[in-house]
Amino acid sequence: MTPAPPDIATILKRQLLFSRLDEQQFARVARTAVRVKLDEGELLFSQGEPASRFYVVVSGQIKLSRVSPSGGEKIIEIIPAGHSFAEALMFLDRPAYPVGATALQPSALISVDSGDYAAVLRESIDTCFLIMGDMSQRLQGLVQEIDDLTLQSAGARVAGYLLHRAGDNRADLVLDAPKQVLAARLSITPETFSRVLRRLSNLGVIAVDRDQVQIRNRAKLSEAANQGFDS
Repeated sequence: MTPAPPDIATILKRQLLFSRLDEQQFARVARTAVRVKLDEGELLFSQGEPASRFYVVVSGQIKLSRVSPSGGEKIIEIIPAGHSFAEALMFLDRPAYPVGATALQPSALISVDSGDYAAVLRESIDTCFLIMGDMSQRLQGLVQEIDDLTLQSAGARVAGYLLHRAGDNRADLVLDAPKQVLAARLSITPETFSRVLRRLSNLGVIAVDRDQVQIRNRAKLSEAANQGFDS
């Protein structure tokens, strides 16, 4: 028998943004939280839409992207299960989503009322500092990403992405999104992304089997991430 999915309260209590709320504060926020289910490719919200809620990803993946005036798409972030997004917008007077959000695969989320949460923040200094710290880390990550995309070669970007996905101790990883999505995230073409993977594979640095990647020489991969190479 398949176990019943966790209820909304159980899921939210696992999130740092809710873990320091007292019972009364938590109940106030959780009472208006709702489940959202999306099919692959389904839009959650559009760029420029008024932002009254933020989200916790329970399962699946959400793509955050902006559309340029010329119609091109820039993928800003891919949000995996266990992470939240759009919570920082609650601090704006008239918030609007600066990106669009689309499910990369069938996804389940919890939608939280930003107004309720903001009201609770006014009563919880600990939670205020927590969310400020979270936003600061994300900002630092975006600044680092801008530097990487500006200064690094395509090969260095892909190598760095593989190291980041693998973490410190793992040798195996899964490409958790379509290659064209990952390529767009790294501001390169899908053809370049595939060419870099083949180059790294031919050099014996990694082995690739469809969406499965095995790191065979972490030192060489780290060198490629730091110094780049001819892709």
